[in-house]
Amino acid sequence: MNKLRFGRMIPAMVTPFDGDGKVDFARAQELVERLIKGGSDSLIICGTTGESPTINHADKLKLFSACVEASNHKAPILANVGSNCTADSITLAQEAQKCGVEGLMTVVPYYNKPPQKGMYEHFKTIASSVELPIILYNIPGRCVVNMEAETTLALAHDCENIVAVKEASGKFDQIQHIINDAPDDFVVYSGDDAATLPIMKVGGVGVISTIGNVAPERMKEIVDLCAAGDFDEAELAHEKLLPLMNGLFETSNPILVKEAMRLTGFSVGGVRLPLINASTEQSKRLESLMKEVGVIA
Repeated sequence: MNKLRFGRMIPAMVTPFDGDGKVDFARAQELVERLIKGGSDSLIICGTTGESPTINHADKLKLFSACVEASNHKAPILANVGSNCTADSITLAQEAQKCGVEGLMTVVPYYNKPPQKGMYEHFKTIASSVELPIILYNIPGRCVVNMEAETTLALAHDCENIVAVKEASGKFDQIQHIINDAPDDFVVYSGDDAATLPIMKVGGVGVISTIGNVAPERMKEIVDLCAAGDFDEAELAHEKLLPLMNGLFETSNPILVKEAMRLTGFSVGGVRLPLINASTEQSKRLESLMKEVGVIA
C-alpha cells in the first residue's frame, strides 16, 4: 500500500449552504475545484468542519457524489462516515463506497464515552464492512474520551485497511508512541493546524486541515517544507500563519472558517443551528488577522 496515498495537506472541506440553509451542491463542486487548484492533496467531506452533525444522510451521499464528480480524479475524495452509532456508521460507509469516494474517515464515538475495547470493536467492525482505506480520528475535545495509543496501534496492526489516524489529542507523548510503533504503511496526520510543524518534526506526514479551506497554498507550503526536512523555513512559514490558525478557533469551528472564506471573496454561506454566524465584532477581528498574515490585502 502507498503510505501517502492521500498526500500531506488535506482540507476538511466546509459544506456550502445557500440562502435558505440548504446544501449548495454546485458551490461545493466549485469549492472542490478551488481547493485542488490551491494545492490540496485530498479532501475530506462532511467532517466536523463540514458540519456533519446537521447534514442528513441523503444529502451526505449526494454531497459525496458531487465532490467525486468535481474532483474528476485530480485528488482523492474522502468521506467522513463516523458517528456514535456503529450500525449507522457501517451503513453510511458502505453507501459512501458506492458513491466513488477513495477513502473514509471515522471519528471516536462521541457522547457514548466508550471504553478502549469498545472503540477497538467499533472501528474494527466498520473496517471489516468495507474495502476502502480508513483514517481514524481522535479528538477528545469533542468526544470527551481519548483513544489511547495502544488502541490506535492495535487497530493499525489488526486491520489492513485502517491506514492512518488524524490525531487532535494534543498528547505529544501519545502521538510519538503511535509514530514509533505503527506498521510501516500506517501514518499520522495532525488534526490541529497549529500542531502540524511539531508533529511532522517527529515523524507525522501532514495535516487534515481547517485553515486549508482559507489558505490552502500557505498550509501546503508548510507541510512541503517539513517533508523536505527544511524545518527552519517551515518554522518561518508556520509563524507567519499561526495567528490565523489560532484565530479561526476563537469560537466554535467552522463559524469563523466560513466567515473567513466570505472575506476572501468566496462565500460558502452561513452555518446551521445550533451554530450561529460570526458576529460583527468577530468578523472585524478576523479580517484584521487575515490582513496581518497576508491572506487578504
